[in-house]
Amino acid sequence: MHYSIIRRLATQPKLANVPKRKWKSVVGLEVHAQIASASKLFSGSGSSFGAPLNSSVAFFDASIPGTLPVLNRKCVESGIKTSLALGCRVNEVSMFDRKHYFYADLPNGYQITQQRAALANDGKMTFPVITPGKKVYYKTAKLLQLQLEQDSGKSLHDDYLKRSLVDLNRAGLPLMELVFAPDLETGEEAASLVKELMLILRRLQTCSCKMEEGALRVDANISIHLEGDPLGVRTEVKNIGSVRSISQAITYEINRQLETVANGGVITNETRNWDAENRRTVAMRDKEVLQDYRFMPEPNLPPLHVNLKPGSKSTEDLLSVAALSLEIPELPEDTRQRLLEQYNLNAETAIILVNEPILLDNFLSISRSLSDMPNKVIYNFLINDLLTYCNKLNLDVEKCSISADGLKDILKCLHSEQINLQAARQLIELLHNNPKVKVNELIELHNLQQICSPEEIEELCQQAIANQAKAVQQYQKGKAKALFAIVGEVAKLSAQKANMKLVVQCLEKLLKPSKK
Repeated sequence: MHYSIIRRLATQPKLANVPKRKWKSVVGLEVHAQIASASKLFSGSGSSFGAPLNSSVAFFDASIPGTLPVLNRKCVESGIKTSLALGCRVNEVSMFDRKHYFYADLPNGYQITQQRAALANDGKMTFPVITPGKKVYYKTAKLLQLQLEQDSGKSLHDDYLKRSLVDLNRAGLPLMELVFAPDLETGEEAASLVKELMLILRRLQTCSCKMEEGALRVDANISIHLEGDPLGVRTEVKNIGSVRSISQAITYEINRQLETVANGGVITNETRNWDAENRRTVAMRDKEVLQDYRFMPEPNLPPLHVNLKPGSKSTEDLLSVAALSLEIPELPEDTRQRLLEQYNLNAETAIILVNEPILLDNFLSISRSLSDMPNKVIYNFLINDLLTYCNKLNLDVEKCSISADGLKDILKCLHSEQINLQAARQLIELLHNNPKVKVNELIELHNLQQICSPEEIEELCQQAIANQAKAVQQYQKGKAKALFAIVGEVAKLSAQKANMKLVVQCLEKLLKPSKK
């Protein structure tokens, strides 16, 4: 990215001294996705979130001597399906390794991962990047490898008693680690990649992607360099808890590095923590000394073999990649193309609908049920009205209380001209706050019916003409736009309930010069 202009958050570093058009930023992501499985990667204990402390711990998870790992077949299937969906080359043989390091919440003293021979390599992701105020564009990032590994436990720090306790419920949970090449340049691109990845994983049902539960964790490696020079020293940013925070954290860190260089400082290789409350990165530890993880082959797990032959079927002992490929559903980009071709949507609308699965489901459901309603009316209402309402409340659209049937009923009333668009927007709020009340009851209760009676319309128009004498004169002298002032007066007199189409027709008739 060329930094001629750099957008800042409220807490962004000052960049007045940064030379223009000389620096480029580079971003690479590492994503840990918890595999949706009823049990852990190498044991039979449960994997549900929020279970009582240390209630989902098998002997193997607690590193009891004599226990051995047993690989979870479902997790391998999920890893293969995810690899195929991301265009990876699935390896016929992959291997497990021990990665040694000491943490209190790592009972074994090592993590079982796939360092030497991962499950899959050489994938890529092409995804749309939506930046406010800019044109949507597509970006491609290479996926270097996808590997299976187990999670560690969790340390709980008690500030009052000044001690730390360990919860091993998380120890051994199945993870897919996805390592992306440093092909990104901005925080917006990184957030867009993660958003697309979440859509894919949810379609595959291989990960819940609930970042608030730790089911998807993102680490970002960020560096800057002069155009034409080798890549600079990178910093790693951890503890990024939401898609929005990904963009904010990376943008802040890029700007911090630019400011440091502009002031004569040097970027150090370190791990930084994202402070979401203050919207800044904070130094955690330096990485100048390379940590020796003493990788070694996992002696208790044989190499993992899969069948790569086309047309093969899975057996009890050997998974078939060809058979698993048949289970892959329609992916987000395929859905976008289908919306363009079948529903004549524009590219940006298709991207917005696919990025919000609940909006997409509502659009497809309403479009099928109300086949005589133009698609444009449906998606405009969902995006411009429903989504806007949710954004104002800072509410995830999936948590909106309005059902698909409720939205369908509002659109039915709008299409039949029982209500106008203003009333439809009011009904969104009313139905969200009263989800069990029928739409027709809300219309009746709040007197939202559209005024369509010719007599009432004419009476309102006569009052508006009397109130807007100056606009009437301008209109009759040929200034067509003056009619808008009179129409606005009718809307005001009718409390926004008059049928504007009939109002315009009536005003044109009333204000038409009489023939002598």
